[in-house]
Amino acid sequence: MQATWPGRAWRSGVGFLLFWLSAFALLGPGQPQQCSSGTPRILHFADVGAEQRVPALHRTPGSLNPLYGLVQSYLDVVQPNPFPTELLRDALKDPPTTATSQILHYQAGYVVCATIAAVYFLAVPLIGLSICCCHRRRCCEGRVKAYRRSLLCQRNFFILCLLLTTLVVLGGVICAFATNQKVREEMEPGTRDALSTLQALRHHMDGIPRGVQLSMEEFAIPKQQILGDLTNVSWNIGSTVHFLLKETIYSVMTALKDRAQDLQNSLYHLQTVKETVKKLTQHQDKLQSTLKDRKQSVIALLEDPRCTYCVSALSVAQNLELGADYRKVPSMERVLKALHGLPKANFSVMIHRANSSFNSIPELAVLKMAGVIRDLEKEIGKAAKRVRSIADSFPVLDRSRSVHDALVKAENISHPYFKEAKHYERYRWIAGVAACTVVLLIVVCNILGLSFGTYGLAVREDPSDYESRGEAGAKLLMAGVGLSFLFSWLLMLLVFGTFLVGGNVQTLVCKHWADRGIYTFIDTPGNLPPSMNLSQLLGLKKNLNITTAYQQCRDGAGLWEVLELEDSYNLNDHLSVAKYTAEFQKHLDNFNIRFEDITLLNAEGKRDLETFRDSGVDLIDYAGFLAEIRNPVVKTDVEGLAVDLERLIKVQSDRSLSERLADEAQKLRGIQRTTVLAMEGLVTKLKESVQFLSTMAPGFQARINSTVARVGLVETVLPIQTQKILRQELDCFVRKEVGYISQYLSWLRSALTEDVASCQPFSTALDNGRVILCDRIVDPWNAFWFSLGGCTFLLIPSIFFAMTIAKHFRPIRHRLM
Repeated sequence: MQATWPGRAWRSGVGFLLFWLSAFALLGPGQPQQCSSGTPRILHFADVGAEQRVPALHRTPGSLNPLYGLVQSYLDVVQPNPFPTELLRDALKDPPTTATSQILHYQAGYVVCATIAAVYFLAVPLIGLSICCCHRRRCCEGRVKAYRRSLLCQRNFFILCLLLTTLVVLGGVICAFATNQKVREEMEPGTRDALSTLQALRHHMDGIPRGVQLSMEEFAIPKQQILGDLTNVSWNIGSTVHFLLKETIYSVMTALKDRAQDLQNSLYHLQTVKETVKKLTQHQDKLQSTLKDRKQSVIALLEDPRCTYCVSALSVAQNLELGADYRKVPSMERVLKALHGLPKANFSVMIHRANSSFNSIPELAVLKMAGVIRDLEKEIGKAAKRVRSIADSFPVLDRSRSVHDALVKAENISHPYFKEAKHYERYRWIAGVAACTVVLLIVVCNILGLSFGTYGLAVREDPSDYESRGEAGAKLLMAGVGLSFLFSWLLMLLVFGTFLVGGNVQTLVCKHWADRGIYTFIDTPGNLPPSMNLSQLLGLKKNLNITTAYQQCRDGAGLWEVLELEDSYNLNDHLSVAKYTAEFQKHLDNFNIRFEDITLLNAEGKRDLETFRDSGVDLIDYAGFLAEIRNPVVKTDVEGLAVDLERLIKVQSDRSLSERLADEAQKLRGIQRTTVLAMEGLVTKLKESVQFLSTMAPGFQARINSTVARVGLVETVLPIQTQKILRQELDCFVRKEVGYISQYLSWLRSALTEDVASCQPFSTALDNGRVILCDRIVDPWNAFWFSLGGCTFLLIPSIFFAMTIAKHFRPIRHRLM
């Protein structure tokens, strides 16, 4: 049974609703599309500030660092007082008002050390002179008068003490040698690095104008990138619109092409059914009368009594009549009448025109965006001019000349001082080598004296016997004692002189330079005379002092952020991205393309499809049609009946009967050839058309409704979706190109702040000065006097132990048990 109209209408409505929902899901906003233009690539700019940097110096780690730490701890004990703010304030007044008692009170630790040094300086040579006089007058002999067993333990104890003392002195003199050489090695590079730092500062200030100019010229990199993107942006946007919509457009055009083909095929098959049925009806009328005559003749012949073995053929001949009545099949006239004259629209031309219009979107985008592309290129040129104008208004350029002159003056003044420092350092090094050599001679005397003396004791059988090696050991020990007395006052003089200089530099300068106590002293109002106001001399901003300026410079501030300028300068205002991209974005925000309307289905084509939909093709009784044409043209097999009659001829005895059977068989074969086979061919053709129509008919109304609705929806939504994609692509393009300018401005801010016009080289120069003076020169200087001073004070126990042991190395006068 065919479906009723209400059932078909309900299914069509549900299908139509589902289509609209799917269509809105397809063409609606959905997930945000990715930018086809991609993200901006990373731009690489030149290192314009490489020649202007001041290399930072650092303290290199070494094996002497623990010794440096020990010396600093010792100096902290010697001078535990804080930075002498009041003393310096009074000393800098005109005239100075500092009292000597205040200085001595502050330097109490150094006064104590000076007292000890003075006692040593006077006492040790006097003691040595006294001992020398005593020996000369033979008041005190240099040997043991009597031998006792207890002297063995005493002798071994003194030998061990002298050996340990000598080893400690040896270690100290090695450290003294190393630190003395270290001072020499660091002095010349230190002065050179100090001059290099001043020169690097001058180069930094001299290079600011050129560095600013080079930084502005680097805008050519994003400019060329943007101009290159502008060359292809219109084609890329049109291609993106085409790519994102082609699946929807092509699917709609494919569906429309299929419906047009359904219409063409249905018209063809309906016409075929009509013509075929007409021919079959004509053949049926002719065949019906022919079969009737042949049936009567064959039955009469087979019922003849003379016909033998004719019963089976008779039953077959009785069915010799039409099997199908083609007048009973449903008529196609009403449907064909409704479809008469279709299709009025040329669907192939219409689809080709729509396809061409859609595929021309990229070319159309190029044409319509040509004007705005030219405007954008002009805006990039204007942005380049704005960037170049930064160099004209850069404020530090006016101050660079005065700073340059000051740095040149500082170089000229410091150069002779550095030359003198290297000159005097040579004399200090020679004195240090001489002092260390004397101490080393004393150590050699002690070691050789102990070696010879101990060997002499080992080989001497009687303590009172004379032994040359023991005597040599005693003389070597006494030679070491003589050297100690002779040079002790010179050693102490050298130690105290270097201690006084190096210790005060460490405790007064280096210590408070590292903790910025010096900066705090300079910043405190009233500490310096008005003529020495460094904040004013350096031209710092009124709200800054030396400490805050140093910290800001160290953190990477620009010179304009710490110097007092005639006009306030805010680099962020000059490097605002909006300042260079506002007009660029405005042009693209106001730009709009209206692409040519794409007509997928015109009114005439739509009427053709609606007429086809309402033609009633689906109302035809295809089941009854197929049931009727499944019946055979003739109920019996005409060819088979002819074969049966020919078989009966062979078994008949009556010749005339045989001839009549042969004649009937021949006539049946003629009917089969001329009529039945032709009708069967027409039936096959009819069956193919009916099967096509029966297969197509059930859902064709829903398909046509869906296609017409999809076409209408796409034609409605296509302009909206095109504008949406266009706007998204333009926004992506703006973000990409603005990203290039943003990269440049960010790099420019970094280049100006950290390299070209950075204040950081000045803080680096101050740090370098501290490293050169304190870490590289003062630390080994202090380690030298500390090591040599330890050796000098250890000479006192060394003298005592050497003189005592020398007695044991000589022969004993009396042997007491």
